[in-house]
Amino acid sequence: MFRNYLKTALRSLWKNRTYSFLNVGGLAIGIACAALIFLWVQDEVTFDRHHAKRKNLYLVMNNQTYDGTTYTFSSTPGPLGPALKAEVPGVVHTTRTAWGQTNLFTLQDKTIFEFGNYVDADFLQMFTFEFVSGKPADAFREVHTVVISERMAHKFFGDGGDPIGKTLKMNNTQEFTVTGVFKNQPLNSSFCYEWLAPFEVLSKSRAFLQHWSSNGIQTYVELAPNANLTSVGQSVHGFIRSKEVDAVSTSILFPMSDWHLYSKFKEGKQDGGRIEYVRLFTVVACFILLIACINFMNLATARSEKRAREVGMRKVLGSTKNMLIGQFIGESLVLSLLSVLMAVVLTFLALPAFNRLVEKELALDLLSPPHVLGLVSIGVLTGLLAGSYPAFYLSSFAPVAVLKGLRIQPDSGAGLIRKGLVVFQFTVSIVLIIGTTIVYQQIQHVKTRELGYDKSHLIYLMLDDQSKDHFSAIRNALRTSGAVDNAALSYSNIMSLYSNAGGFNWEGKDAGKDILITQDYVSPEYLSTIGLKLIAGRDFRPNADADSNNVIINETLARLLHKQTTADVVGSLLTREGGEHLVIIGVIKDFLFSDFYKKPEPLILYPQAGGPDMLTIRLKAGQDVQASLAKIGAVMKTANLGYPFEYKFMEEEFDRKFNAEDLIGKLAGVFAGLAILISCLGLFGLAAYTAERRTREIGIRKVLGASMQTIVGLLSKDFLVLVGISCLIAFPLAWWALNTWLNGYAYRTPISWWVFGVAGGAALLIALFTVSFQAIKAALANPVNSLRAE
Repeated sequence: MFRNYLKTALRSLWKNRTYSFLNVGGLAIGIACAALIFLWVQDEVTFDRHHAKRKNLYLVMNNQTYDGTTYTFSSTPGPLGPALKAEVPGVVHTTRTAWGQTNLFTLQDKTIFEFGNYVDADFLQMFTFEFVSGKPADAFREVHTVVISERMAHKFFGDGGDPIGKTLKMNNTQEFTVTGVFKNQPLNSSFCYEWLAPFEVLSKSRAFLQHWSSNGIQTYVELAPNANLTSVGQSVHGFIRSKEVDAVSTSILFPMSDWHLYSKFKEGKQDGGRIEYVRLFTVVACFILLIACINFMNLATARSEKRAREVGMRKVLGSTKNMLIGQFIGESLVLSLLSVLMAVVLTFLALPAFNRLVEKELALDLLSPPHVLGLVSIGVLTGLLAGSYPAFYLSSFAPVAVLKGLRIQPDSGAGLIRKGLVVFQFTVSIVLIIGTTIVYQQIQHVKTRELGYDKSHLIYLMLDDQSKDHFSAIRNALRTSGAVDNAALSYSNIMSLYSNAGGFNWEGKDAGKDILITQDYVSPEYLSTIGLKLIAGRDFRPNADADSNNVIINETLARLLHKQTTADVVGSLLTREGGEHLVIIGVIKDFLFSDFYKKPEPLILYPQAGGPDMLTIRLKAGQDVQASLAKIGAVMKTANLGYPFEYKFMEEEFDRKFNAEDLIGKLAGVFAGLAILISCLGLFGLAAYTAERRTREIGIRKVLGASMQTIVGLLSKDFLVLVGISCLIAFPLAWWALNTWLNGYAYRTPISWWVFGVAGGAALLIALFTVSFQAIKAALANPVNSLRAE
């Protein structure tokens, strides 16, 4: 019997090839889209899952309140980690780390930049770094040792080489002995390091890491499995203040499970993060899958009435109601499982492009039970839902009525449901179109915001320790090359000024009001190189020692000094924590840095001190960029002997600031287009079904003189009304959702009315084009063919 049902199902599919293709193709596209999104979501929610102790690992975060606003930082004092381990019950391991840095490693004639970090020995006890050579316990017994990844080992020593005991030179200054090789970390890890070196190397060269008053590193703790989190949290909360009377920090424990998805803080508490994007695209995936399933069910139920005569014949020949139900559900399952197979093929084909888009290495594993179970579940559930209505509806037909040729009236309830589902499909599609447009507008709104300087023709690169001491000679050589307007040193590039401090005082400052001020150390050529406008006072003099206690501030900070004019600010004193007096010699016009969605924050620029190693170069405008870079490369090859000439454009750094928004915009655009495509496939099928059902009516109308335009309008009208209703539902939904999203930005684009008009108009035009094809086909048909039986 099953064999008979299968043959009947395949024969029916072949007989109705167009509908079968629309059914299978539409559902396959929907499943493939959902599969891609769910693979991305799975990668996001499994971040750091490979760490065996992840449930007991925490990052210490500091809350500091300035001017009534609480800021949360992961920067902590150097002595914090060892003190927590020694004094707080329940803390079994701690490790300090720097912020991760790209250093130059050299082995004979090989020089390679690799990203890594300085860590305490406990780091390898806390986090899962699986060693393939060496032992974690022996890794940092000596100070100048390093453990490297398999990938880095392969670059330096090849496939057969043994790195253990070999020496690598770091930044052309210090030699490190390789004591271990660890497996490459997965991409969805917070620690994608290629090397790890003892923290002691760093602490010996940076005296501030010994003081409780200076924040400059990150601190991680591991709690005992039976530790009371609340009790430990209370001990950690005021720990820094117990060591430093003037400290303004209170500490909290940030669990590893939240690092990736819940990293945003507001007023000292977690306030979402990347989880918002994960939720958004989970909903999008569900809606796309739902749209595809709706198509499948709509077409299946619409076509079911064509098989009334077959049902009557089967009943006469002895088929029971349960047998008919089994047959129709079986056919639906065959179709849906075919869709799953096609979806798997589409997913494999789309994965390379999708991985490039999301910058991941996602893979659909057909040996993975969750992946297989998910795909099969979608196929079975869709098949059961789509097959249930026609199965129960058709199996209830009276065989005498259908075999006499009496026309079966369509179920009005089913028709209403079909219309409701079409409205739902286009509502979702229109919301996605509007959402994609507004996301794009918001990104462009911020990208075209006035920065306060010209980011074009700026490049930046790192200088080694010896070269930065000869900066003047390097700058002169660069300018003499004819390719460079100017060059300057700083600790950070202009797009990423993250160092900040509080504790500043000045005459007339509001009592009890502490201000968080961003800061950087720069060479005297900095303002002219970047293109920052000095609006009062003077710039730093070429001899930095002459300005050792002088600073330049921005307009935002100048306003906080409550002077009558900006010029009055020049000569004012700022007192830094510790009593050091700073003289304001200049005020620069506000410019944007770090967070381009916010207003400029208070800023202090100090004269060059301690050897900044970030070299920013402004290329001469109007010259061939590649030729200019070649000239700069020739200079740097001689001047910066320690480092290969590797640079970055400031414009690229600017674009990287919007990576998350760009990704959301691109994904939303792709899936909005696919949602429309799937909806149109279903609309096309329903239009064909409607035209087929009304063949006789169209024939009679043509005989009575109806024009083609009249018939096209007759068949299109109902569908366009449904799309119009979708617009009425989608517009307020989209406005509410997008307005809520935009409210999270201090600098936001307005929601323009024309976006809704364009989205609605596009949906109507797409629907009209889809329906018109079938309508015109029906209008051009010869009425004799449809009326011959009459």
